[in-house]
Amino acid sequence: MGFEFGAVAAFAVMAVAFGFGGITLGQIAGPKLPNPAKSTIYECGELPIGSAWFNFNPRFYLIALVFVIFEVEIALTFPVVVVYKDWVAHGMGLGLVALGELLLFTAILVLGLAWVWVHGDLEWVKRLATVEGAPADRPAGKKAA
Repeated sequence: MGFEFGAVAAFAVMAVAFGFGGITLGQIAGPKLPNPAKSTIYECGELPIGSAWFNFNPRFYLIALVFVIFEVEIALTFPVVVVYKDWVAHGMGLGLVALGELLLFTAILVLGLAWVWVHGDLEWVKRLATVEGAPADRPAGKKAA
């Protein structure tokens, strides 16, 4: 048991030393020729335009969260699906338990998706709620000035 831990510890120490060693060597031996062009932000070969400090529309975050939820579902479901055939073949009731757990997990996520969908949170352009007699361009509860 100690040998395996020692090997893992040695690899971890070497990995950290390799990373810090490269950075240190670059700082010591690398050229020091600063200029304004090297200090600019470089992304996709395009020059930066405007400020990087602006707010994204919250709709992007909502869609990203729904995407992440279903990506996690795939990541958690795939290993069970890979060994499912062996569980069924070896008996012991593991196949039915795994199937039940996968179906319950998927049902909970689908129920959550349905709830978000019904509440209109997946609408890219949300409709404003209207009060009877109020114009449609003003949100409910707001009074005209």
